[in-house]
Amino acid sequence: MKTSARSSTLVLSAVAIFGIAVVGSSKAGYAPLLASPTAQTNQPSPIAAAPAAPAANGDAPVLLAASARHYRDGAYAGTSVDAYYGIVQVQANIQNGRLASVEVLQYPADRRTSRRINDEALPMLESEVISAQSARVDIISGATLTSRAYLRSLNSALGQAGS
Repeated sequence: MKTSARSSTLVLSAVAIFGIAVVGSSKAGYAPLLASPTAQTNQPSPIAAAPAAPAANGDAPVLLAASARHYRDGAYAGTSVDAYYGIVQVQANIQNGRLASVEVLQYPADRRTSRRINDEALPMLESEVISAQSARVDIISGATLTSRAYLRSLNSALGQAGS
């Protein structure tokens, strides 16, 4: 196997493992990724925040254009989702085409532990989804079931709002 092929394989493995989107040719574009952390380069960074899609010819991933989400204004209730200890349902409030707030319509609160977990996790989830303008955020550690149900409900609400 050639050295450049090994480098490409290594970088593509890093892309798959860490979710890093890479832009550029298989030779010049990956050099900053393989260089030491203290090395300085004048090349633009190949790491981008937008998701990558596989190229049609099997080359390096292609950077997808980051598009701002635009939703229809209004209040959209998501589906009720079973979070094992109770139902979670949220309402997405859209203003000026953006997710302005998320109101929790139902959540597990009949147990003291559920109330404690959800009192911390639900505001954190709202903050994250508003920043991301999407339901594609990480779950909250310690509130896995609630987080998954919250995000599924929000995703259905945002689906109704359109994009």
